[in-house]
Amino acid sequence: MTELKLPNPPAQRRWGKVLAAVIFIGLVIWAFTGMPAFSIKANAVMVTKSIGDGLIHPDWAYVWTGDGEDLTSTLLETLGIAILGTFISAVISLPFAFWAAHTKHKFWLVTRSGKFVLTAIRTFPEIVLALMFIKAVGPGSFAGVLAVGFHSIGMLAKLFSEAIENMNGGAGEAVTAAGGSALDVTMLASLPQLLPEFVSNTLYRFELAIRSASILGMVGAGGVGTPLIFAIQTRSWPRVAIILYGIIVLVTATDWLSGALRKRLV
Repeated sequence: MTELKLPNPPAQRRWGKVLAAVIFIGLVIWAFTGMPAFSIKANAVMVTKSIGDGLIHPDWAYVWTGDGEDLTSTLLETLGIAILGTFISAVISLPFAFWAAHTKHKFWLVTRSGKFVLTAIRTFPEIVLALMFIKAVGPGSFAGVLAVGFHSIGMLAKLFSEAIENMNGGAGEAVTAAGGSALDVTMLASLPQLLPEFVSNTLYRFELAIRSASILGMVGAGGVGTPLIFAIQTRSWPRVAIILYGIIVLVTATDWLSGALRKRLV
């Protein structure tokens, strides 16, 4: 029996793979050359022991003190920032979503401009937005709400627009054929299809907003991040530990509740 020989890949394809490998290796080497030399400070062991001891022995007295600055109060403030920021962004995202959905416009420039605006909004990190709003309205939870809400518009409107683009138009055509008006098409065909996607995406964004609101306090935007950065600066590791445990409980409970709601509503 004669052995079948597979044809060799074209030379152009081989050289393309070699070039891609060389570029990849070059990028990895270039990235490592920019890293500082690896070194361990003399007090690294002592600091590590202090952090570990703080994590094992958290400051349980800080859970509730009644002065409005304890862990429970700041966690509730963080939750409020996430709820208000998500609600504001969900309402404002709807017109942006219809603006950016390509199925709703005949002119490509309208859709492109909408998608460009959403991309521009998502470009700004929440920390930067929080610093900007702090300068505008002052430090506190209101700046955190504005930062979370503004940043969430770009992501929610993008998800909403994709849901609009993927919507089945057959139901709307059936309502129109039966003599329905544009309002009837919206209420009887479009909303029943879009509402589950809107609810699911909003709940998912709320989960992310909880994490974001926990960090924004480090720059003065309210929430549990404010006492966390103070505790880190003063090296109060037991206080840091109980705050981190509180954030874990809040995020875990939010994820569980959000998942349960999505199963029931979607």
